[in-house]
Amino acid sequence: MLYIYYGDHENVINRSDIYFNSTYQDEWFDDELVREIILNVDRSRVISPHLIESPVLGPIGPKDLSGGTKTLILMYKDREHIFNATNCGDNCAKWILEIAGQSDLTICLQHNLDFGYGDFEAVILNNHQTVHNMLELLNAIFELENAE
Repeated sequence: MLYIYYGDHENVINRSDIYFNSTYQDEWFDDELVREIILNVDRSRVISPHLIESPVLGPIGPKDLSGGTKTLILMYKDREHIFNATNCGDNCAKWILEIAGQSDLTICLQHNLDFGYGDFEAVILNNHQTVHNMLELLNAIFELENAE
């Protein structure tokens, strides 16, 4: 299940790029889902834990991945923390749903993320409202903004 908190929240890791750079583990890059995320979001191919082939940057290391990719990997591999998904673009949304489909995932957002046209389930922690698609999510966000 996906749990979303909109706005600032304590105990959230806001600088996931910096956190990733000091905590990632080499074995994460042997995981097929991590490889798929990197290929899909950054269009890059994992050669080894220390070598990723980017079509734009050439050979790079894990620390050179995009902020969105790093945040997704942390969401998947580090379930002890809550990460700010604001540095994730819309191209990360399907992966957030994928990760949340495997086990509960709580994220923090400061903007609207487009989860697409399909059905999904998420709980907005600000008001404990469950949504099942983008229209319901947008309505819930609108209600939150107007309640403030």
